[in-house]
Amino acid sequence: MVRRGLDDLRRELDVPAEFPADVLAEAASAAAGGPAGERSDATDIPFVTIDPEGSRDLDQAVHIERLGDGYRVRYAIADVAAWVRPGGAIDREVRERVETLYAPDGRTPLHPPLLSEGVASILPDQVTPALLWTIDLDADGAPQDVTVRRASVRSRAQLTYTGAQAALDDGSADESLQLLREVGTLRLTAEVARGGITLPTPEQEVEQGADGVWTLTSRAPLPVEEWNAQISLLTGMCAARLMLDGRVGILRTLPEADPRDVERLRRSARALGVPWRAGVTPGDVIRDLDAADPAHAALLTDATALLRGAAYVAFDGELPAFVAHTAIAAPYAHTTAPLRRLVDRFVGETCVALCAGEPVPSWVRDALPELPGLMAGGDKRAAEYERGCLDLVEAALLAGHVGEVFDGAVVDVREDRDAGVVQLRDPAVRGRIEGVGLPLGEHVRVRLTEASVPQRTVRFELAEPQADSA
Repeated sequence: MVRRGLDDLRRELDVPAEFPADVLAEAASAAAGGPAGERSDATDIPFVTIDPEGSRDLDQAVHIERLGDGYRVRYAIADVAAWVRPGGAIDREVRERVETLYAPDGRTPLHPPLLSEGVASILPDQVTPALLWTIDLDADGAPQDVTVRRASVRSRAQLTYTGAQAALDDGSADESLQLLREVGTLRLTAEVARGGITLPTPEQEVEQGADGVWTLTSRAPLPVEEWNAQISLLTGMCAARLMLDGRVGILRTLPEADPRDVERLRRSARALGVPWRAGVTPGDVIRDLDAADPAHAALLTDATALLRGAAYVAFDGELPAFVAHTAIAAPYAHTTAPLRRLVDRFVGETCVALCAGEPVPSWVRDALPELPGLMAGGDKRAAEYERGCLDLVEAALLAGHVGEVFDGAVVDVREDRDAGVVQLRDPAVRGRIEGVGLPLGEHVRVRLTEASVPQRTVRFELAEPQADSA
């Protein structure tokens, strides 16, 4: 039932299936011929990768060491351009796919697995071509010097988030991993000082057990995931700075939040009893929220409105009028996931050229005008695919349980107050709830009124309707 629904969803969204024969043939030829371009040997640096369990498309490897009173961060990013010929079959195909898509029954990769899970992936004990970022930080974690060059690297280990966190917690982590925690913490402090906004929202994860039963859980990120993400954000900020100084490239931008959305969030905070002192920014309030608290979860749902309007902005010569990403509170570019996202390859190539004092390749410059549109379409499809997969599994989990009562919390109420969103405690399902006087941010008992797998919808009503509190 779920697999049939996933196949239907893929058809609806025109998710590509197998790679065309010419793409596979070109990938095989590239893998056999080896990576293009000259590069230095950096295989002596003891890099490690840190990714979810079972990952094979490894974009990044990290190593951190002390440098006087500060730090030296080395971040190796898969050099996809070493394998993809501009204008070739793979290049044309990935411009159609745009990014890797994820579903409960597997992923639809951006690049052929022979590359993305093989020779181009920074797998342990494999010599892999990479773009090697070297970022020197001061004692406060602020960048002082940045370079990026082509190199060959060799990862010493493929760590998982849970394994890395366990090693940090029990004291067995090596110095580089301990410094990841130290630098990550400094960068989080810097994010607060800049006024950045991070939504501490748990992720919904879909898994299928050995018995074929689908499960849906809610998982909060581990601290090591946040520290690792800060290294990626640092690199993206450095990439943006290089491109702005060089007056060529493509940024990821996010406009200032609409003042009406900020005021709406303030009203929601008052209604939910969440403190918001005078002079405190939305980011400061959001940072202290705990998604396990129903009132906080409701405010986090409202806070997503502050992050609307993300876009890609390309430039070549004249700088765009707006270059900031307000959630990061700095200019920013995607550059650390080229195996899984199209734009990162172009950003990486631009930065390598700028650091070397060389012209940006013509195939990069020629692509800049079309990249924002390609990425916008790819992001839209990815978001619809992710949401559709979750909706489908949620409906499948609850099929056959119509009429039953569940514990949950109302995390959103529409303007007319006759409909909203409820988050169940178990299973971790979010669904539409209908009724008058929905108690935003409160624990409730709800009755399932619909669970349609074909329509990918679930609906609830209050098991004990309450009077309108307005």
